[in-house]
Amino acid sequence: MKKLCSFAILILAIVFTIEVSAQKFDGLDKSPMDMAAFPSSYRVSDKAVRIIYSRPQLKGRSLSELAPAGKVWRTGANEAAEITFYKDVTFGDKAISAGTYALFTIPGKDQWTVVLNSNLNQWGAYSYDESADVARITVSAGSDSSSLDAFSIAFKEVDNGAHMVMGWDKTRVAVPITL
Repeated sequence: MKKLCSFAILILAIVFTIEVSAQKFDGLDKSPMDMAAFPSSYRVSDKAVRIIYSRPQLKGRSLSELAPAGKVWRTGANEAAEITFYKDVTFGDKAISAGTYALFTIPGKDQWTVVLNSNLNQWGAYSYDESADVARITVSAGSDSSSLDAFSIAFKEVDNGAHMVMGWDKTRVAVPITL
């Protein structure tokens, strides 16, 4: 009887192990989530700002097709990007209190409008409500000779703060953040 119980336990363990290893991961996100923070060093725990966003890929499509000029864009893919300021900052020329905001952009040829919005947990820009805007700033759009297939955000340290640099294809947009 003892051998039979041990054998049954062994069979159950094998069956569950096979089930676990056979798990399929269907529907993995094609635009993976990413995060950028300033200061960017992993050893610095006192962050000033962090952004969480998803990284869509061009994959042969055009930037203007995925983020049309003159239209509110979620600044990435999937859920609207969310930016957290851990201390009061100046975002462009606007004083912003510490907190978390949805980040939207309105792409343009020579300049982009960058929007902080108080409505969090939004899917895309489908429920974007301009009346919840906390700040809107306009920044110049530049270009780079190298092309980025995946939309990317990084922080570049400057005097008194950082520039949040957004890049996709050959377009580059830098948003000044003063600490």
